[in-house]
Amino acid sequence: MDTAFLHIDLDTFFVSVERLKEPKLIGKPVIVGGKSNRGVVASCSYEARQFGVHSAMPIMLARRLCPNGIYLSGDHDAYSEYSKVVTEIIADRAPLFEKASIDEFYLDVSGMDRFFGTQQWAWELRDAIKKETHLPLSAGLSINKTVSKIATGEAKPDNKLCVPQTEVKQFLTPLAIEKMPMAGPKTQSLLKDLGINTIGMLMDFPPKVLVRLFGQNGMALWKKANGLDYSPVVPYSEAKSMSTERTFGEDTADMRFLKSTLLAMVERLSHEMRQENKMTGCISIKLRYSDFETTSHQVRIPYTSRDDVLIDTVMTLFKKAYERRVLIRLVGIRFTHLVHANYQMQLFDPKAKNVHLMFAMDAIKKRYGIDKIARVNGMFSGGAIVEERATSFMTKREERVRVLAVAI
Repeated sequence: MDTAFLHIDLDTFFVSVERLKEPKLIGKPVIVGGKSNRGVVASCSYEARQFGVHSAMPIMLARRLCPNGIYLSGDHDAYSEYSKVVTEIIADRAPLFEKASIDEFYLDVSGMDRFFGTQQWAWELRDAIKKETHLPLSAGLSINKTVSKIATGEAKPDNKLCVPQTEVKQFLTPLAIEKMPMAGPKTQSLLKDLGINTIGMLMDFPPKVLVRLFGQNGMALWKKANGLDYSPVVPYSEAKSMSTERTFGEDTADMRFLKSTLLAMVERLSHEMRQENKMTGCISIKLRYSDFETTSHQVRIPYTSRDDVLIDTVMTLFKKAYERRVLIRLVGIRFTHLVHANYQMQLFDPKAKNVHLMFAMDAIKKRYGIDKIARVNGMFSGGAIVEERATSFMTKREERVRVLAVAI
């Protein structure tokens, strides 16, 4: 094929990672998204889908449909690590790839058939990912991003499908309109009102009518239905921001709890930033009240990765953002304007003790786990708790640092 695009999707990614950690979950209805009733389904196994559960569904509804399901909060550190491994495997082999999300990739492999079979190369890449990670994944190979993504959907679960250019229309024609990328629930409903139930029907529908109904999106829908998509693969680049947020089990106005939660979030996020040798130059905070009104504040700062500076900045932003004195549902923190840099100690830094402590805590977290040490004010949030059993594995020097850390 002249142009060749490979789409890779890690099947039920979060659930698959959880099953690697705990094989007893294999074959059972597993739902990742939180143990409380306030979250949404982030991922669910095919066994859970048989009960009608799907991604983005409220957990409360999922529990009604699948009361005997296994509900997990999720391990985002593990998901990020597995995604990183898959990304590195692809980066080592692919000439051009786009990371569309934590579990989805597009590769432009056009012209590779001059050297060896494109399809053979694509399936060998899929096999290499499976062999190294033991994760199930599906892949679609075709003439552009749209058709390859649809092919992946048809290949699921844990399979592969190639759609040559000569077979594109034959492949697309019988598929339900729900299989069309870009066609959300509202668009699907409108199309069905027009009697369009399959991609083939949309393929033959007058594009001028679609433009009148949907604007330029109507033409885009018609083109995709006809297998036309000229969008390029956007080369993968590292994220320009790092963020975290937490939705509480119950809305709260407990200031001690809120501040300790923010402290724990900053401490964890800044540690991850330092492990990637990055600094931030802009901090923002997000608050969502119990009535779902959301507010955010941000501030530019000199580039830093220091815990004490970031904590002070976030606490100041929190004071500015929390204006309504209404119960809070969610808090979030984002570091942007990231640059690659290591923190350099200043010769006469009056807060050098804090920097030494920060590096010592990083060393302990790297060796024993990120949740094995925390500032005492962050212990009450539930986000990071010092565990006594970790002390038996620490050196005397590390134990002194631990005591100092929980004292500040």
